[in-house]
Amino acid sequence: MPRYFVEIAYHGAPFHGWQRQPNASSVQETIETCLSKMNSNKEISIVGCGRTDAGVHAKHYIFHVDIDTIEDETHFVFKLNKMLPKGIAIYSIQKVADDLHARFDATKRTYRYFIHTQKNPFREAQSWYNPAKLDVERMNLAAQILLGEKDFGSFAKAHTDVKTNICNVFSAEWIKDENGLYFEISANRFLRNMVRAIVGTLIDIGMGKLNVESIHTILAAKDRQEASLSVPGHGLFLWKIDY
Repeated sequence: MPRYFVEIAYHGAPFHGWQRQPNASSVQETIETCLSKMNSNKEISIVGCGRTDAGVHAKHYIFHVDIDTIEDETHFVFKLNKMLPKGIAIYSIQKVADDLHARFDATKRTYRYFIHTQKNPFREAQSWYNPAKLDVERMNLAAQILLGEKDFGSFAKAHTDVKTNICNVFSAEWIKDENGLYFEISANRFLRNMVRAIVGTLIDIGMGKLNVESIHTILAAKDRQEASLSVPGHGLFLWKIDY
């Protein structure tokens, strides 16, 4: 059966995350339902490059699907886009090797978390409003401590089914933009809720509630209660996937 990589983007607000789940709308289920209708109601399963939580957006997301009914890739993209709700966009489809895996073969994932510091009704759905005065230099000093291969258990949602909390963070930086600032972080993998917990902790450092060196203590504790509260999901984007 031929395998395809499909590049998409989605607005997270209408969905309870990427992954199919009972009694809740998910991006995965929405796409699978449309694919099934396109294929005489045959069951079609797709595999995503990762999971995003409720309300989290994806600017660049890849899933793979094994399907043998695609004759014209351009028409396939057009037809699937026509069936899907406005919150999901199909950008492209590419035939790949049969053993290439959207999740396990990804080498780097990049997230961005957006904060607007002045009230802006046009940013509310895709950015978190936080008017607090933040020391970005301190936040970036703390972010550098996160780099490398470390146990991020203190920044992960408890009781998840992962085998290890070890992640290799390649880069982490706060960047100012015209609306306020955003945090960009890249790693080989991420734990559930990890980015939002890191952002919440770095903001507390920027507000002077924690010192820069407290990141060392939080990491060593491997206890979610040691880190700060997670920031809301609507400011977070899965920004890029690399293979």
